[in-house]
Amino acid sequence: MQHVIAVVLLLLSATASNAQTFEKKNFNYSKFAKGAFSEVVTVTGPAKMIYLAGIGSEDEDDGSVRHKDDFLAQCQFAWEKVGKLLKEHGATVSDIVKATTYVTDIRYRAEMRKCRTGVFAGKPLPPHTLLNVVQLARPGMMFEVDVVAAVAAR
Repeated sequence: MQHVIAVVLLLLSATASNAQTFEKKNFNYSKFAKGAFSEVVTVTGPAKMIYLAGIGSEDEDDGSVRHKDDFLAQCQFAWEKVGKLLKEHGATVSDIVKATTYVTDIRYRAEMRKCRTGVFAGKPLPPHTLLNVVQLARPGMMFEVDVVAAVAAR
């Protein structure tokens, strides 16, 4: 019986020592990307991945577009919604490992950057792709973002 207990304890010890811990790292290799976005994020260890659908300025109750004709307000409102959704799953914007932004006019790029700078102030910027599209899901939407986040599995 003692041999069985010893073998079980040995196996449990080996398993615990081989267990990976969660780690997320941000990297930049190009000068132009520093301060704008991370070029690469790596996630190692046991993680819970969180995928959000495209989040825009739709009202959470009736789907109507909030802040029509105000790009910055739409961007800020969408990122507030992203923050709330991530929080529901134990994450924050610091846990985002990829973001894709859609705008209906590339001339909004400066405002989009201003908005993102506010959202990520003091936090690592995730890899980011900006796409200019003709139209979003609802007439009047000027901004939409979808994100992937990773947190340590619990």
